[in-house]
Amino acid sequence: MVEEKDQTMMEHLEELRRVLIISLIATIIMSGVCWFFSDRIMEIILKPVLDSGNKMHYIGIMEALITKIKVSIFLGFLTALPIILWQFWSFIMPALRKVEKIYFTIFVVVSYIFFIGGILFAFYTVFNIGVKFLLHFGGEELIPMLTIGNYISFAMMFILPFGVVFELPLAVFLLAQLGVIDYQWMVKKRKMAILVSVVTGAVLVPSPDIITPLMMATPMYLLFEISASIVKLVEWLKKRKAKRQAQEEAKKQMEEESNVTQAEEENKGND
Repeated sequence: MVEEKDQTMMEHLEELRRVLIISLIATIIMSGVCWFFSDRIMEIILKPVLDSGNKMHYIGIMEALITKIKVSIFLGFLTALPIILWQFWSFIMPALRKVEKIYFTIFVVVSYIFFIGGILFAFYTVFNIGVKFLLHFGGEELIPMLTIGNYISFAMMFILPFGVVFELPLAVFLLAQLGVIDYQWMVKKRKMAILVSVVTGAVLVPSPDIITPLMMATPMYLLFEISASIVKLVEWLKKRKAKRQAQEEAKKQMEEESNVTQAEEENKGND
């Protein structure tokens, strides 16, 4: 019996090892593919700086190459993410029931869409506006000397958390469905949400000015409010469903009582 358990555990570990290896290989392959598009992607990322009339520099002999590799790996991970999620889904799937498999599949697909949506939203709105604002913040007296390595690192550090934060509505929806949280709980946590948003923005986007962290904190808090609305909607749908079920049960009970009464009357008539 112990041998069978050990064998099962070893099989699970071997399967997990296979999942990790495939995920790593997929990331490496997609990073290699993205290498050929990295110049075009870097042009898009550098657009807010170049449009403002500034130029990008590099101060280390290896900085340009390392930055290009960094961008390729970042894009490779995002591109390989569906494969990574699919691998982990296949690892968890045998332990799930049929209905759970359907819900989990939907969760994986929607979470990936939300993640990419958060990254695109961050880049084309908050990041673009933030970079242009910060470049003009120095005035005409100060000339920015931006290095490609620091700028790309700042862009990744700024954009990537938005992908994670955009998972909040989905996570809240699942917790509301399970009854773990409710709308009143969300209302009570509003002040805490403001504090967490500001602190998270300051930690994830460290900057000497207050504007840049607030540019990240504001969408985070708006997502909290959207999540609260989702919880309220889930509660309303649950109450509506419960009311409908109660009406159906009451109607069914009335029909049964009516049938019983009719049967008793028929029995009395026969007597």
